[in-house]
Amino acid sequence: MKLAVTYENGAVFQHFGHSEQFKIYDIADGEIKSSTVISTNGSGHGALADLLKKEGVDTLICGGIGGGAKNMLASAGIRLYGGVSGSADEAVAALLAGKLQFNPDIECAHHGAHDHGHDCHGAHDHGSHGCGGHTH
Repeated sequence: MKLAVTYENGAVFQHFGHSEQFKIYDIADGEIKSSTVISTNGSGHGALADLLKKEGVDTLICGGIGGGAKNMLASAGIRLYGGVSGSADEAVAALLAGKLQFNPDIECAHHGAHDHGHDCHGAHDHGSHGCGGHTH
């Protein structure tokens, strides 16, 4: 298994589409064999699923994530464990132990709080527009 976690300062980063780093773990026989932190190079929502697929990732742990991004991960064959917070390493250990607390119905929180007329996490390219630019 190759598992990725949205990553910032040792913790699970809470917005998939704004992740600047992933910590990728190589798992074999139920144990972490190695891990490395990679940069997303500012990839943005649509390119992150492709980046993970190219890295050979088949499982993702993250905080918040929008519906479009969830669909892109599913299309890439990547299993999702969303709604996770705290230490990235502890989340991976909990998953391997079958004890990870996650929310299969997680949706990116700021997308339900207001209506901005489009799906910011959709599969379309919205150019330089960034989700962080919305006002609440």
